[in-house]
Amino acid sequence: MDRKTYTIDATGKPLGRLAVEIVKILRGKNKTDFDPSRDMGDVVVVKNVEKIKFTGKKLKQKIYLKHSGYIGGLKEIPLERLFEKNPKEVLRKAVWGMLPKNKLRKKMIKRLKII
Repeated sequence: MDRKTYTIDATGKPLGRLAVEIVKILRGKNKTDFDPSRDMGDVVVVKNVEKIKFTGKKLKQKIYLKHSGYIGGLKEIPLERLFEKNPKEVLRKAVWGMLPKNKLRKKMIKRLKII
């Protein structure tokens, strides 16, 4: 299979809209012979992730949850702090959540390159 490489500039684009665009390419939905049971997507390279735009009050209100598995081990990380620390992880989490929850998910996310 011949995979193309798409380069996307994230400057000024809202996070969700950008993630949807990336997922379509990773899954291969932009191709005429799309099959949901096959991994036929392309490689996506994203530039300028630190210039993503957030709409509304998401930067202050959105919280990512993570649990250690122990009692009382729930960790809360606000979007604002995670974006300051690692803007690439914010985009990766958005794309990860939009990919189908099956065996192809890990293969698809590996083709996402964030610069």
